[in-house]
Amino acid sequence: MFGKLKEKLKSWTQGIIKKAVVDEVQEVAKKEKSKKSEKSVKEKKETRVKEISKKEKKEGKKREKEAEEIVKEIEEKERVKEEIKPIEEHEYVEPALKTFDKEERKISENIIKDIKVEEEEKKGFFKKIFSGINKVKISEEDFEVYSGDLEMILLENNVALEVSDKIIKQLKDTLVGKEFLKKEIEGQIIESLKDIIYNVLIEPFDLIEKIKDKKLSEHKPYVILFCGINGTGKTTSIAKFGNLLKEKKLSCVFAAGDTFRAASIEQLKKHGAKLGIEVIAHDYGSDPASVGFDAIKYAEKNHIDVVLIDTAGRMHTEKNLMAQVEKIAKVCNPDTKLFVGESITGNDIIEQIKTFNQSVKIDGIILSKADIDEKGGTALSVGYTTEKPILYLGVGQEYKDLQKFDKNKFVESLGL
Repeated sequence: MFGKLKEKLKSWTQGIIKKAVVDEVQEVAKKEKSKKSEKSVKEKKETRVKEISKKEKKEGKKREKEAEEIVKEIEEKERVKEEIKPIEEHEYVEPALKTFDKEERKISENIIKDIKVEEEEKKGFFKKIFSGINKVKISEEDFEVYSGDLEMILLENNVALEVSDKIIKQLKDTLVGKEFLKKEIEGQIIESLKDIIYNVLIEPFDLIEKIKDKKLSEHKPYVILFCGINGTGKTTSIAKFGNLLKEKKLSCVFAAGDTFRAASIEQLKKHGAKLGIEVIAHDYGSDPASVGFDAIKYAEKNHIDVVLIDTAGRMHTEKNLMAQVEKIAKVCNPDTKLFVGESITGNDIIEQIKTFNQSVKIDGIILSKADIDEKGGTALSVGYTTEKPILYLGVGQEYKDLQKFDKNKFVESLGL
Protein backbone atom coordinates (compact mmCIF):
# COMPACT_ATOMS: atom_id res chain seq x y z
CA MET A 1 0.00 0.00 0.00
CA PHE A 2 1.06 3.55 -0.74
CA GLY A 3 4.06 2.37 -2.81
CA LYS A 4 3.65 5.30 -5.21
CA LEU A 5 3.61 7.72 -2.31
CA LYS A 6 6.96 6.45 -1.06
CA GLU A 7 8.44 6.82 -4.55
CA LYS A 8 7.01 10.33 -4.89
CA LEU A 9 8.32 11.31 -1.47
CA LYS A 10 11.80 10.22 -2.46
CA SER A 11 11.59 12.29 -5.64
CA TRP A 12 10.18 15.18 -3.61
CA THR A 13 12.95 15.18 -1.02
CA GLN A 14 15.62 14.94 -3.72
CA GLY A 15 14.01 17.91 -5.44
CA ILE A 16 13.97 19.90 -2.21
CA ILE A 17 17.62 19.09 -1.52
CA LYS A 18 18.66 19.97 -5.07
CA LYS A 19 16.79 23.27 -4.97
CA ALA A 20 18.19 24.14 -1.56
CA VAL A 21 21.75 23.42 -2.77
CA VAL A 22 21.24 25.55 -5.88
CA ASP A 23 19.86 28.38 -3.74
CA GLU A 24 22.81 28.10 -1.38
CA VAL A 25 25.30 28.07 -4.26
CA GLN A 26 23.71 31.19 -5.69
CA GLU A 27 23.79 32.90 -2.29
CA VAL A 28 27.43 32.02 -1.69
CA ALA A 29 28.32 33.04 -5.24
CA LYS A 30 26.59 36.36 -4.65
CA LYS A 31 28.61 36.91 -1.48
CA GLU A 32 31.82 35.91 -3.25
CA LYS A 33 31.02 38.31 -6.08
CA SER A 34 30.49 41.07 -3.54
CA LYS A 35 33.81 40.24 -1.89
CA LYS A 36 35.55 40.22 -5.27
CA SER A 37 34.02 43.58 -6.09
CA GLU A 38 35.39 45.02 -2.85
CA LYS A 39 38.72 43.33 -3.52
CA SER A 40 38.77 44.75 -7.04
CA VAL A 41 38.42 48.29 -5.69
CA LYS A 42 41.21 47.60 -3.21
CA GLU A 43 43.41 46.12 -5.94
CA LYS A 44 42.85 49.15 -8.15
CA LYS A 45 44.00 51.39 -5.32
CA GLU A 46 47.04 49.21 -4.71
CA THR A 47 47.83 49.14 -8.43
CA ARG A 48 47.67 52.92 -8.54
CA VAL A 49 49.99 53.13 -5.54
CA LYS A 50 52.38 50.69 -7.22
CA GLU A 51 52.33 52.74 -10.45
CA ILE A 52 53.12 55.93 -8.51
CA SER A 53 55.84 54.11 -6.60
CA LYS A 54 57.26 52.74 -9.84
CA LYS A 55 57.26 56.23 -11.36
CA GLU A 56 58.97 57.63 -8.30
CA LYS A 57 61.59 54.88 -8.48
CA LYS A 58 62.24 55.65 -12.11
CA GLU A 59 62.66 59.32 -11.37
CA GLY A 60 64.83 58.45 -8.36
CA LYS A 61 67.14 56.38 -10.55
CA LYS A 62 67.34 59.22 -13.02
CA ARG A 63 68.30 61.67 -10.26
CA GLU A 64 70.73 59.14 -8.90
CA LYS A 65 72.41 58.78 -12.28
CA GLU A 66 72.68 62.54 -12.64
CA ALA A 67 74.17 62.76 -9.13
CA GLU A 68 76.74 60.10 -9.99
CA GLU A 69 77.76 61.99 -13.12
CA ILE A 70 78.15 65.18 -11.08
CA VAL A 71 80.22 63.32 -8.52
CA LYS A 72 82.45 61.89 -11.22
CA GLU A 73 82.91 65.33 -12.71
CA ILE A 74 83.78 66.81 -9.34
CA GLU A 75 86.13 63.94 -8.59
CA GLU A 76 87.86 64.50 -11.91
CA LYS A 77 88.30 68.19 -11.20
CA GLU A 78 89.46 67.59 -7.67
CA ARG A 79 91.89 64.86 -8.63
CA VAL A 80 94.36 67.53 -9.46
CA LYS A 81 94.12 68.69 -5.94
CA GLU A 82 95.79 66.78 -3.15
CA GLU A 83 92.69 66.26 -1.07
CA ILE A 84 89.40 64.78 -2.30
CA LYS A 85 86.48 64.98 0.14
CA PRO A 86 83.31 62.86 -0.28
CA ILE A 87 80.34 65.05 -0.84
CA GLU A 88 77.30 64.73 1.43
CA GLU A 89 75.05 64.24 -1.55
CA HIS A 90 76.89 61.02 -2.48
CA GLU A 91 76.65 59.75 1.06
CA TYR A 92 72.94 60.62 1.00
CA VAL A 93 72.22 58.82 -2.27
CA GLU A 94 73.88 55.52 -1.33
CA PRO A 95 71.57 54.77 1.65
CA ALA A 96 68.62 55.78 -0.49
CA LEU A 97 69.60 53.10 -3.01
CA LYS A 98 69.71 50.40 -0.31
CA THR A 99 66.37 51.47 1.15
CA PHE A 100 64.77 51.43 -2.29
CA ASP A 101 66.01 47.90 -3.05
CA LYS A 102 64.50 46.63 0.18
CA GLU A 103 61.11 48.20 -0.58
CA GLU A 104 61.20 46.82 -4.08
CA ARG A 105 61.76 43.30 -2.77
CA LYS A 106 58.89 43.73 -0.31
CA ILE A 107 56.53 44.92 -3.05
CA SER A 108 57.50 41.95 -5.27
CA GLU A 109 56.93 39.51 -2.45
CA ASN A 110 53.47 40.99 -1.78
CA ILE A 111 52.52 40.75 -5.47
CA ILE A 112 53.56 37.07 -5.58
CA LYS A 113 51.66 36.39 -2.37
CA ASP A 114 48.49 38.03 -3.78
CA ILE A 115 48.73 35.90 -6.93
CA LYS A 116 49.02 32.68 -4.88
CA VAL A 117 46.08 33.64 -2.66
CA GLU A 118 43.95 34.39 -5.73
CA GLU A 119 44.80 31.00 -7.25
CA GLU A 120 43.89 29.20 -4.02
CA GLU A 121 40.61 31.09 -3.86
CA LYS A 122 39.73 30.00 -7.38
CA LYS A 123 40.52 26.36 -6.63
CA GLY A 124 38.57 26.33 -3.36
CA PHE A 125 35.49 28.28 -4.48
CA PHE A 126 33.11 25.37 -5.19
CA LYS A 127 34.67 23.24 -2.48
CA LYS A 128 33.88 26.02 -0.01
CA ILE A 129 30.28 26.23 -1.22
CA PHE A 130 29.42 22.54 -1.06
CA SER A 131 31.28 21.79 2.14
CA GLY A 132 29.27 24.54 3.82
CA ILE A 133 25.87 23.07 2.87
CA ASN A 134 25.33 20.51 5.61
CA LYS A 135 21.85 21.76 6.50
CA VAL A 136 18.86 22.38 4.27
CA LYS A 137 15.97 24.70 5.10
CA ILE A 138 12.64 23.93 3.42
CA SER A 139 10.97 27.11 2.25
CA GLU A 140 7.27 27.58 1.58
CA GLU A 141 8.10 27.80 -2.12
CA ASP A 142 9.91 24.44 -1.97
CA PHE A 143 6.89 22.84 -0.30
CA GLU A 144 4.30 24.32 -2.68
CA VAL A 145 6.23 23.11 -5.74
CA TYR A 146 5.88 19.47 -4.71
CA SER A 147 2.80 19.38 -2.43
CA GLY A 148 0.43 19.25 -5.41
CA ASP A 149 1.99 15.97 -6.52
CA LEU A 150 1.73 14.58 -3.01
CA GLU A 151 -1.92 15.50 -2.73
CA MET A 152 -2.66 13.82 -6.06
CA ILE A 153 -0.97 10.61 -4.90
CA LEU A 154 -3.01 10.63 -1.67
CA LEU A 155 -6.26 11.10 -3.59
CA GLU A 156 -5.34 8.32 -6.02
CA ASN A 157 -4.89 6.03 -3.01
CA ASN A 158 -8.49 6.60 -1.84
CA VAL A 159 -7.63 9.20 0.78
CA ALA A 160 -10.59 11.56 1.18
CA LEU A 161 -10.02 15.17 0.12
CA GLU A 162 -10.52 16.61 3.61
CA VAL A 163 -8.07 14.06 5.03
CA SER A 164 -5.56 14.78 2.28
CA ASP A 165 -5.85 18.53 2.97
CA LYS A 166 -5.27 17.94 6.68
CA ILE A 167 -2.18 15.79 6.04
CA ILE A 168 -0.69 18.32 3.60
CA LYS A 169 -1.36 21.24 5.97
CA GLN A 170 0.17 19.48 8.98
CA LEU A 171 3.16 18.37 6.91
CA LYS A 172 3.66 21.96 5.78
CA ASP A 173 3.49 23.24 9.37
CA THR A 174 6.02 20.61 10.40
CA LEU A 175 8.56 21.16 7.61
CA VAL A 176 8.46 24.75 6.30
CA GLY A 177 11.06 27.02 7.83
CA LYS A 178 12.82 24.17 9.62
CA GLU A 179 16.47 23.21 9.06
CA PHE A 180 17.39 19.57 8.45
CA LEU A 181 20.69 17.82 7.93
CA LYS A 182 21.06 17.22 4.21
CA LYS A 183 21.71 13.49 4.62
CA GLU A 184 18.70 13.06 6.94
CA ILE A 185 16.05 15.16 5.22
CA GLU A 186 14.32 12.30 3.38
CA GLY A 187 14.01 10.25 6.55
CA GLN A 188 12.78 13.30 8.48
CA ILE A 189 10.02 13.98 5.96
CA ILE A 190 8.87 10.35 5.93
CA GLU A 191 8.87 10.17 9.74
CA SER A 192 6.87 13.41 9.90
CA LEU A 193 4.31 11.98 7.48
CA LYS A 194 4.07 8.76 9.50
CA ASP A 195 3.41 10.73 12.69
CA ILE A 196 0.69 12.75 10.99
CA ILE A 197 -1.03 9.64 9.59
CA TYR A 198 -0.81 7.97 13.00
CA ASN A 199 -2.51 10.94 14.66
CA VAL A 200 -5.21 11.13 11.96
CA LEU A 201 -6.32 7.58 12.81
CA ILE A 202 -8.76 7.19 15.71
CA GLU A 203 -7.43 5.12 18.59
CA PRO A 204 -9.40 1.83 18.68
CA PHE A 205 -10.86 0.49 21.92
CA ASP A 206 -10.36 -3.11 23.02
CA LEU A 207 -13.70 -4.83 22.36
CA ILE A 208 -12.67 -8.11 23.98
CA GLU A 209 -11.75 -6.29 27.19
CA LYS A 210 -15.11 -4.50 27.22
CA ILE A 211 -16.87 -7.85 26.90
CA LYS A 212 -14.87 -9.31 29.77
CA ASP A 213 -15.52 -6.25 31.94
CA LYS A 214 -19.31 -6.56 31.51
CA LYS A 215 -19.18 -10.28 32.18
CA LEU A 216 -17.44 -9.67 35.50
CA SER A 217 -19.45 -6.64 36.58
CA GLU A 218 -23.01 -7.30 35.37
CA HIS A 219 -23.16 -11.03 34.58
CA LYS A 220 -25.23 -10.21 31.48
CA PRO A 221 -24.57 -11.03 27.83
CA TYR A 222 -22.69 -8.44 25.80
CA VAL A 223 -24.77 -7.59 22.70
CA ILE A 224 -23.16 -6.59 19.39
CA LEU A 225 -25.15 -5.43 16.36
CA PHE A 226 -23.58 -5.78 12.89
CA CYS A 227 -24.88 -3.52 10.11
CA GLY A 228 -23.87 -2.23 6.69
CA ILE A 229 -24.89 -2.22 3.04
CA ASN A 230 -25.40 -5.30 0.85
CA GLY A 231 -22.52 -7.66 0.17
CA THR A 232 -19.86 -6.17 2.44
CA GLY A 233 -19.26 -9.35 4.42
CA LYS A 234 -21.37 -8.86 7.57
CA THR A 235 -22.30 -12.53 7.98
CA THR A 236 -18.74 -13.70 7.33
CA SER A 237 -17.42 -11.08 9.78
CA ILE A 238 -19.85 -12.37 12.44
CA ALA A 239 -18.52 -15.91 11.93
CA LYS A 240 -14.92 -14.69 12.18
CA PHE A 241 -15.67 -12.75 15.36
CA GLY A 242 -17.45 -15.79 16.82
CA ASN A 243 -14.29 -17.81 16.19
CA LEU A 244 -12.19 -15.09 17.88
CA LEU A 245 -14.47 -15.20 20.95
CA LYS A 246 -14.03 -18.96 21.19
CA GLU A 247 -10.25 -18.50 21.09
CA LYS A 248 -10.58 -16.00 23.97
CA LYS A 249 -12.63 -18.56 25.95
CA LEU A 250 -15.84 -16.56 25.60
CA SER A 251 -19.15 -18.16 24.61
CA CYS A 252 -21.52 -16.64 22.06
CA VAL A 253 -24.75 -17.11 20.13
CA PHE A 254 -25.67 -15.97 16.59
CA ALA A 255 -28.94 -14.13 15.88
CA ALA A 256 -30.06 -14.54 12.23
CA GLY A 257 -31.51 -11.06 11.90
CA ASP A 258 -31.28 -11.00 8.11
CA THR A 259 -34.75 -12.27 7.34
CA PHE A 260 -34.83 -10.61 3.95
CA ARG A 261 -31.97 -12.01 1.82
CA ALA A 262 -32.48 -15.50 0.38
CA ALA A 263 -30.30 -18.19 1.99
CA SER A 264 -28.93 -15.76 4.57
CA ILE A 265 -30.26 -17.84 7.49
CA GLU A 266 -28.82 -21.04 5.99
CA GLN A 267 -25.46 -19.34 5.51
CA LEU A 268 -25.29 -18.31 9.18
CA LYS A 269 -26.43 -21.75 10.34
CA LYS A 270 -23.68 -23.31 8.25
CA HIS A 271 -21.06 -21.11 9.95
CA GLY A 272 -22.59 -21.95 13.35
CA ALA A 273 -22.38 -25.68 12.68
CA LYS A 274 -18.71 -25.44 11.69
CA LEU A 275 -17.81 -23.39 14.74
CA GLY A 276 -20.08 -25.14 17.24
CA ILE A 277 -22.09 -21.98 17.91
CA GLU A 278 -25.88 -21.93 18.43
CA VAL A 279 -27.96 -19.93 15.90
CA ILE A 280 -31.30 -18.34 16.84
CA ALA A 281 -33.47 -17.92 13.73
CA HIS A 282 -37.09 -17.23 12.69
CA ASP A 283 -38.76 -17.59 9.31
CA TYR A 284 -37.95 -15.36 6.34
CA GLY A 285 -39.99 -12.19 6.40
CA SER A 286 -40.31 -12.16 10.18
CA ASP A 287 -39.40 -9.16 12.33
CA PRO A 288 -35.59 -9.09 12.70
CA ALA A 289 -35.89 -7.14 15.97
CA SER A 290 -37.75 -10.09 17.53
CA VAL A 291 -34.96 -12.45 16.41
CA GLY A 292 -32.39 -10.33 18.22
CA PHE A 293 -34.60 -10.09 21.32
CA ASP A 294 -35.05 -13.88 21.47
CA ALA A 295 -31.28 -14.43 21.06
CA ILE A 296 -30.59 -12.15 24.05
CA LYS A 297 -33.13 -14.05 26.19
CA TYR A 298 -31.53 -17.33 25.13
CA ALA A 299 -28.10 -16.04 26.12
CA GLU A 300 -29.34 -14.85 29.52
CA LYS A 301 -30.99 -18.19 30.24
CA ASN A 302 -27.94 -20.22 29.18
CA HIS A 303 -25.28 -17.91 30.66
CA ILE A 304 -23.77 -17.13 27.28
CA ASP A 305 -21.28 -14.25 27.22
CA VAL A 306 -21.98 -12.57 23.87
CA VAL A 307 -24.85 -12.16 21.40
CA LEU A 308 -23.90 -11.40 17.77
CA ILE A 309 -26.84 -10.02 15.74
CA ASP A 310 -26.77 -10.20 11.94
CA THR A 311 -28.88 -7.74 9.90
CA ALA A 312 -29.95 -7.49 6.29
CA GLY A 313 -27.76 -5.41 4.03
CA ARG A 314 -29.36 -2.17 3.00
CA MET A 315 -28.29 0.84 1.01
CA HIS A 316 -27.78 3.88 3.15
CA THR A 317 -30.14 5.79 0.84
CA GLU A 318 -33.13 3.45 1.55
CA LYS A 319 -34.97 5.23 4.32
CA ASN A 320 -37.49 2.43 5.11
CA LEU A 321 -34.76 -0.17 5.57
CA MET A 322 -32.67 2.27 7.61
CA ALA A 323 -35.71 2.70 9.89
CA GLN A 324 -35.79 -1.08 10.31
CA VAL A 325 -32.19 -1.31 11.55
CA GLU A 326 -32.95 1.62 13.84
CA LYS A 327 -35.83 -0.41 15.34
CA ILE A 328 -33.53 -3.41 15.91
CA ALA A 329 -31.14 -1.17 17.81
CA LYS A 330 -33.94 0.22 20.00
CA VAL A 331 -35.40 -3.19 20.84
CA CYS A 332 -32.13 -5.03 21.45
CA ASN A 333 -30.21 -2.09 22.97
CA PRO A 334 -26.79 -3.41 21.85
CA ASP A 335 -23.66 -2.56 23.84
CA THR A 336 -21.69 -2.04 20.63
CA LYS A 337 -22.87 -1.31 17.10
CA LEU A 338 -20.38 -2.21 14.37
CA PHE A 339 -20.46 -1.05 10.77
CA VAL A 340 -19.01 -3.56 8.30
CA GLY A 341 -17.72 -2.06 5.05
CA GLU A 342 -15.34 -3.00 2.28
CA SER A 343 -11.86 -1.54 2.35
CA ILE A 344 -11.81 -1.42 -1.46
CA THR A 345 -14.96 0.74 -1.66
CA GLY A 346 -13.00 3.97 -1.50
CA ASN A 347 -14.58 7.21 -0.34
CA ASP A 348 -18.17 5.94 -0.83
CA ILE A 349 -17.86 4.18 2.52
CA ILE A 350 -17.64 7.55 4.30
CA GLU A 351 -21.19 8.55 3.33
CA GLN A 352 -22.42 5.05 4.19
CA ILE A 353 -21.00 5.22 7.72
CA LYS A 354 -22.28 8.76 8.27
CA THR A 355 -25.83 7.72 7.30
CA PHE A 356 -25.80 4.58 9.46
CA ASN A 357 -24.37 6.62 12.31
CA GLN A 358 -27.31 9.02 12.14
CA SER A 359 -29.69 6.07 12.57
CA VAL A 360 -27.97 3.80 15.09
CA LYS A 361 -24.92 5.68 16.43
CA ILE A 362 -22.07 3.49 15.20
CA ASP A 363 -19.38 2.65 17.79
CA GLY A 364 -16.74 1.06 15.58
CA ILE A 365 -15.85 -0.23 12.12
CA ILE A 366 -14.79 -3.54 10.60
CA LEU A 367 -13.13 -3.19 7.19
CA SER A 368 -13.50 -6.36 5.15
CA LYS A 369 -11.30 -7.34 2.17
CA ALA A 370 -8.36 -5.33 3.53
CA ASP A 371 -6.05 -8.04 2.18
CA ILE A 372 -6.86 -7.10 -1.42
CA ASP A 373 -6.76 -3.35 -0.86
CA GLU A 374 -3.61 -2.14 -2.64
CA LYS A 375 -4.21 1.51 -1.84
CA GLY A 376 -4.95 1.74 1.88
CA GLY A 377 -6.53 5.17 1.81
CA THR A 378 -9.99 4.00 2.94
CA ALA A 379 -8.74 3.01 6.38
CA LEU A 380 -7.06 6.38 6.69
CA SER A 381 -10.19 8.29 5.67
CA VAL A 382 -13.04 6.58 7.52
CA GLY A 383 -11.70 7.12 11.01
CA TYR A 384 -10.96 10.82 10.58
CA THR A 385 -14.11 11.77 8.66
CA THR A 386 -16.54 9.76 10.83
CA GLU A 387 -14.61 10.01 14.14
CA LYS A 388 -15.21 6.28 14.59
CA PRO A 389 -12.38 3.82 15.25
CA ILE A 390 -11.52 0.87 13.06
CA LEU A 391 -11.54 -2.19 15.34
CA TYR A 392 -10.83 -5.08 12.97
CA LEU A 393 -9.67 -5.82 9.43
CA GLY A 394 -10.88 -8.77 7.39
CA VAL A 395 -7.73 -10.14 5.77
CA GLY A 396 -8.79 -13.42 4.15
CA GLN A 397 -11.46 -16.12 3.76
CA GLU A 398 -10.60 -18.25 6.80
CA TYR A 399 -12.23 -17.85 10.21
CA LYS A 400 -8.87 -16.86 11.67
CA ASP A 401 -8.52 -14.00 9.17
CA LEU A 402 -9.87 -11.25 11.40
CA GLN A 403 -7.05 -8.96 12.44
CA LYS A 404 -7.25 -6.51 15.31
CA PHE A 405 -6.56 -3.03 13.97
CA ASP A 406 -3.27 -1.62 15.21
CA LYS A 407 -2.32 1.95 14.31
CA ASN A 408 1.42 1.29 14.42
CA LYS A 409 1.19 -1.81 12.24
CA PHE A 410 -1.07 -0.02 9.80
CA VAL A 411 1.32 2.91 9.39
CA GLU A 412 4.23 0.51 8.86
CA SER A 413 2.20 -1.45 6.29
CA LEU A 414 1.89 1.67 4.12
CA GLY A 415 5.42 1.06 2.85
CA LEU A 416 6.76 4.52 3.65
